[in-house]
Amino acid sequence: MSFAEATAVTRSGDTAWAGEIQPGWDILGNANGGYLLAIVARSAAEATGRPDPVTVTAHYLAPGKPGPVHLEARVLRTGRRFATVSATLATADRPLVAVLGTFGDLTLARGPERVEAGPPELPPPDECISMAPTDTFPPPFADKVDMRLHPDDVPFSSGPINDTPRVRGWFRLPYGESLDTLGLLVAVDAFPPTSFNANLPVAWTPTIELTAHIRARPVIGWMRCMFTTRFITGGFLEEDGEVWDETGRLVAQSRQLALVPTQP
Repeated sequence: MSFAEATAVTRSGDTAWAGEIQPGWDILGNANGGYLLAIVARSAAEATGRPDPVTVTAHYLAPGKPGPVHLEARVLRTGRRFATVSATLATADRPLVAVLGTFGDLTLARGPERVEAGPPELPPPDECISMAPTDTFPPPFADKVDMRLHPDDVPFSSGPINDTPRVRGWFRLPYGESLDTLGLLVAVDAFPPTSFNANLPVAWTPTIELTAHIRARPVIGWMRCMFTTRFITGGFLEEDGEVWDETGRLVAQSRQLALVPTQP
């Protein structure tokens, strides 16, 4: 099943859509947050009539399990270039994700450019570490995307821990499927947590809030990605992400706040 099929929604009312959380998009039994956000964003894009999420913020209220979901997307304002929408994803008995987003058409974006950073330096994809799932690690979600990690940033590797809360690598959808701006919402939440490389006794870090800024439509091919953390305090961490396409253009940025699970 393609990413487009796995995030498909069907309109069921003026502000309502039906969808389904597909099996296999999970981490430790719970659906990946970027995948859930992409489902919500698809309904929001249809509600606004604008194809591209320019900025979206998702608050995660409960874990998502495979099965049917219903979505509600209400347009708050429509302007000449952008439309802003409030949207939710829920099961029959509880809400899972609440989203506020602004949508537009990024093919029409124009303006001056000044860029003072560049994509991360990475070995070629074939020289990086594939994240294809095994019986123990990584989780099933890794089979739904194609990720290749920088050899220095592989969590739980047999080599020395680099003690730098950073993860770099390549990302694309498998089987030649092109990556659109909705797919970028998955890319910004796909990689292992940066805290895995912080030499701390922590487990997986559940996301509380995720904000994504989509800067441009990506060209077909590999995306260069980098995620870093500067502050792990009070049981929380932030994770800042960058996604660059094969032309060297910045196509997405992200920041998420996540919990650092305490040890028993």
